[in-house]
This record gives sequence, structure tokens and C-alpha cells, in this order.
Amino acid sequence: MGVALTPIIVKQTLALEDLRGKRLAVDGNGELYQFLALIRLRDGSPLTDSRGRVTSHLSGLFYRTTRLIADYGIELVFVFDGKPPELKSAEIARRRSIKERYEAEHAEAVRSGDLAKAYSKATMTSRLTRPMVEEAQELLRLMGLPVVQAPSEGEAQASHMAASGAVWAAASKDYDCLLFGAPRLVRFLTISGKEFLPSQGAFRPITPDLIESDALLRHYAITRDQWIDLAILVGTDFNSGVKGVGPKKALKLVSEFGSIENMPAEIREALGPSIAEIREIFRHPEVTEEYSIEFKPPDLDGVVRFLCDEREFSRDRVTAALNRAY
Repeated sequence: MGVALTPIIVKQTLALEDLRGKRLAVDGNGELYQFLALIRLRDGSPLTDSRGRVTSHLSGLFYRTTRLIADYGIELVFVFDGKPPELKSAEIARRRSIKERYEAEHAEAVRSGDLAKAYSKATMTSRLTRPMVEEAQELLRLMGLPVVQAPSEGEAQASHMAASGAVWAAASKDYDCLLFGAPRLVRFLTISGKEFLPSQGAFRPITPDLIESDALLRHYAITRDQWIDLAILVGTDFNSGVKGVGPKKALKLVSEFGSIENMPAEIREALGPSIAEIREIFRHPEVTEEYSIEFKPPDLDGVVRFLCDEREFSRDRVTAALNRAY
């Protein structure tokens, strides 16, 4: 989910060409969730092979990645989640409950023959399993691309890599990387140029965005610690925030009072006892230095075997994509 900060984000609009030659640490789990949500049949069913195995995530990952390599020369390092912090358990349970509700609504839409509604509801039901992640990692390794396993939050690891200079920027749809200390965040690393809005049942045009942390903080004359407090007020993956406080009001509160400790008692009480722990997650997240970002020659035969022989992808399409990228 991430933090809902869009109304106050200061950003630059990019073309994919602006990222040529740049090395990005990609939020791998976030990417796979997007593909699982959007790459579906008209009734909302995911793509599968003849054995019933879901392949939507592999299709999106392969074709988008080869296009970004072939057409724009972007160097992609994929970072995957490890064990989530304990404070995230409530958010995980909330997401599970939402998915179960949308699964029931999707089934009802299919029964009634409303395919547009069925597709819209299905986009909210995606479940990314450990075997799916492992499949994606295997495909990326066959393509010669670096795979980094984070000990905890993948966005924290990607942000750490960006802050250390190992990559130029973190790439994620969510804003959490700005809280984890990424100096640059690239959003909407997409070829299609559109995003599906389930609440509206429609697509909207999008272009890549670049957000630079220092420029953002200077614009509002606040510190990173205050930015973290702002996010806590709105709500993060680790807390629900204060009812009625959106990003603009949170910014006003932080600018006026400086920190949560100086805010009115009703706000402090609404946030509960975990403020210090949430701050610590963002300020000093669990990350690792034990990773490699070596780009290796692709195993082209291995990719064809993995996608075409084992999962029934079109051999002509896969071969054409590989020939363009490599």
C-alpha cells in the first residue's frame, strides 16, 4: 500500500529516454503485484498455463523488462522482500480481508455476466505467493539480471542501495522509499503509459516521475525526521494514522509543531504507543551489504526453456523479445 502522500509530492516528469544508462533498484514484489493485478482475461481471471499455474507475473516481468533493456538501455536490479517487521502484521491482515471481500464480489460479477465489473474487482484480489517470487527470480537470473534478497522490506534495501551509490535511484510505485532514505525515487517505470484505477473501472495516462528527497524537503523546509512524522500522521504500512488527517493537514501540523511530541494530546493519543518503533523502522531499517549487482550474459536457451517449454509461452514472441534485448 505504502503512504498516501500524492497531494504534496514535488516531482519531475520524465520520459523513459531520460533513464538511459541509469541503474535502478526495482521493488520486485511491487512489480509482480502490478502484473498479477492487471494482466488478466476479460472476466478478471489471471493468465495460466495448461496445468493451471498463474503466469501473469512472468509475462509482465519478461516483456516489460526486455523492452526497458532493448529500447532504453536501463540497468535493472531487482530487490525482493524478506520477512516483514512485526508491526506490519495488522496491515497484512487488513489486506487479506480486503482481498477476500473483492474475491466474493468478483465471483458475483462473473455469475451475473458483468465482465467489466468482474475485471475491476479481480485487480484487487492478487495474491503473490513464495513460489511465484521464486519463479520470477529464476527468470531474472536466466536473463542475466541481478537479484537482491532483502532481509526485510525490499523498498528499504533498494533505498539503502540508492543512498550508498550502488544504484542511481530506487524504483517503486509507493513513496516508502523516501521514508527509508532513498535520495531519488522513480515511479511508474512502465511501457504502457497507463494505470488502471479499480475504483473507477478505467485507465488513466501516466508517465515516469522522479522525486528527489533533498528537493522535496527543501521545498517544504522540513527535515527527514519531520517527513517521517508526517507519514505516521497520515498512516503507513505500520500504523493507521490519525482519522481526518491527510497529507496536507499533516504537513501543516509538522510545520507548526515540529514533531509529534509537541502536537495536541488528542493527536498523540490517536497514534498509540508505537511511534518510536515506526520511526526506527524508517530511520534504521534492516538491510544487508551481502548482495551482488553483477550483470551476467543471459542464458537465452534457458529463458526459452523456462517460458516456452515449461510454461507454454509463444516461442516466436519470446524469441523476438530476446533478440531485441540481447
